[in-house]
Amino acid sequence: MSGRRDNVERQRMDVLGEGTYGVVYRAIDKTNNQIVALKKVRLDRTEEGIPQTALREVSILQEVHHLNIVNLLDVICADGKLYLIFEYVEQDLKKAMEKRGSPYTGIALKRLIYQLLDGLYFCHRHRIVHRDLKPQNILITSDQALKIADFGLARAFQVPMHTYTHEVVTLWYRAPEILLGERHYTPAVDIWSVGCIMAELAKGKVMFRGDSEIGQLFEVFQVLGTPTESEGSWPGVSRLPDYREGFPRWPAQSLGAVLPQLDADAIDLLSQMLRYNHADRISAKEALQHPWFNEIRA
Repeated sequence: MSGRRDNVERQRMDVLGEGTYGVVYRAIDKTNNQIVALKKVRLDRTEEGIPQTALREVSILQEVHHLNIVNLLDVICADGKLYLIFEYVEQDLKKAMEKRGSPYTGIALKRLIYQLLDGLYFCHRHRIVHRDLKPQNILITSDQALKIADFGLARAFQVPMHTYTHEVVTLWYRAPEILLGERHYTPAVDIWSVGCIMAELAKGKVMFRGDSEIGQLFEVFQVLGTPTESEGSWPGVSRLPDYREGFPRWPAQSLGAVLPQLDADAIDLLSQMLRYNHADRISAKEALQHPWFNEIRA
């Protein structure tokens, strides 16, 4: 916790966003006139102490420092309230998409996905899985620098993997193994989310837009085909708790036909991100070396 909490003055200006765990304000640090993002964490009055989600976010962000991860500047606990002070970033990716009014293409799309993967690789290298990647949790500066934010659901992972709750990741970006009840999942869940975000940026709309867990699965199945043991599309799928033999059978569509905006290299990368079997899903490290990014790395 910050040692400056007693003499730091900040003035709240306006609300930037509101989530499950707190409200984020734009504020001015009156000691240096710096604009910051002030996250006021909701404290559960029925429990003693600080919420686990807040402690988790603080502990993770105090350990990670990367250009593509939002910077935690300070932590203040005063008057029974907890405030996390972050660097201020102009908008999140969802708002940037709405403001743009058209899909991302070419080098602009590549730069965003590369930065997202770079920040994610840093997390995974330090044994942190985000678990809630979505456009609202990705910040974009005025010069198109990307920063991953909102680590409230993130947690460190170890080998062997521990059992984690599957009530994570906003439905539209949730990996199919979580939807089917897998409780020993890996950082590959983040890669699935990146694939969904990449497709959304290219299409200009959400790739898989389900209104329930089963509805979300069927949205995925109708594009990627219903996974089966017999055809080898997902070995072990029938052993997952929520898998049903009675699922409707849809054939896989060509991703190139679904997303004609993307070239062959982009489709190849996307197909490796959206593989059913998480063991076969491309890693962040491998994805950064994909030929689609050749001009970014040059």
